Amino acid sequence: MKQTVLKYGGYGLLTAAALFLLSLTFGKGLSYSAQEVLGYTSMIVSLLFIFFGIKHYRDNVNNGEVSFGKALLIGLLISALTGLGIAIVDYLYTTVINPDFASEYLDTMLKSHEAMYSGAELEAKKAELTQQMQDYGGSGFMAALMFVTVVLIGFVISLISGLILQRKK
Repeated sequence: MKQTVLKYGGYGLLTAAALFLLSLTFGKGLSYSAQEVLGYTSMIVSLLFIFFGIKHYRDNVNNGEVSFGKALLIGLLISALTGLGIAIVDYLYTTVINPDFASEYLDTMLKSHEAMYSGAELEAKKAELTQQMQDYGGSGFMAALMFVTVVLIGFVISLISGLILQRKK
């Protein structure tokens, strides 16, 4: 099981890092919502290695059988490695490549709030958003949030893959 997790988790990690860097590089001119779609697409594509890892384990390592629990465990471990890849790239992006990302994002969000709100409601929303960015806008927190997001999506993919691929003799 260890070899399968390392192999397919490594594929997921490398794919996630490459796709995340590509979307950050080529998606610079896109809106934040379009970049968000690219980011989630990168996550899901990278997490497809969960299915292939479980299938490989079942067919090539474990004599054609795998329990739902074992499949779920394999999937979660692969998603953790994939999440690690995205978290590392996210941390590097927000500390080395674009250390001004948090302030740029805050400015963009404040401008979008100006179009939606006015008066006291606008000021309250601005204060709330500014406080959130101060509380949670650190690179480490954002990387951890990306890791958790990937693992949660990976959990869902692991559940589905485990249900599809489970086989007992």
